[in-house]
Amino acid sequence: MMAGSSSSKGKQRRDSILNMLKQNGRLTVQEIVEAFACSEATARRDLDMLEKTEPIIRTIGGALYDGFSATREISFTERKHYAWIEKELIAEKAASLIEEGDVIGLSGGTTTYLIAKALKMRRGITVVTNAVNIAVELADNDEIQIVVIGGIMRNKSFELCGPLAEKMVENLNIGKMFLGIDGISSQGVSTYSESEAQIAKALIKRSGQTYAVFDQSKVDKNSLFSIAPLSSIYACITDARNIGEELGQELENIGVKQYLVQSSGKREGNV
Repeated sequence: MMAGSSSSKGKQRRDSILNMLKQNGRLTVQEIVEAFACSEATARRDLDMLEKTEPIIRTIGGALYDGFSATREISFTERKHYAWIEKELIAEKAASLIEEGDVIGLSGGTTTYLIAKALKMRRGITVVTNAVNIAVELADNDEIQIVVIGGIMRNKSFELCGPLAEKMVENLNIGKMFLGIDGISSQGVSTYSESEAQIAKALIKRSGQTYAVFDQSKVDKNSLFSIAPLSSIYACITDARNIGEELGQELENIGVKQYLVQSSGKREGNV
């Protein structure tokens, strides 16, 4: 009898947590502790249980509600709060594929921003980017040439977009393009913003190889605006837990390389 009562109380608490996530978009473990007078362990366990059945994304200190993923765009600042360790591993793997003399492209996004941080001490690289924060991150390294694509800045991503940016890209030749995305599925890669989709298409067109870099929240998701079919991607770099069997098999069938990083720090490249 007491066990049943405890179980019912736990479900009511999780239902309330879910409602708070829907209302606020995000929630920290500490906020749950204060709202329900429970322990941090209980709060984390509740979020872990909700993640299995509800559209939420666990973060280091709480969770984000992802039920509006088709229409809701998360800002750069919000995105910095989750999957940071995985993104750092993805960025390190991407940086390991960049050699002296390369001309690379970095679109906006938290993972591409971390690629820039991983390149701060490198030399002999040209970086083409339409993201203001990425250009600033690399600005103090005289050994890296930075080409900034001009345009109108989007506050949520710090990306410069629009006809001016697209026109400038037409005159560039990029060797390796590292593309941040908001969704990847059998339908291709996609993003929340039409203007970002357009500049991404232009960058892919002028690149020898395009690497899609993404964390677990992007897998099997279709954002509003399509960027490109999977066949336009040279390789994917993501966490080993991310790609499901079906998507992974499809990528393999069309010849898209899969660089899967391990949370333990090991690296694995599947061709």
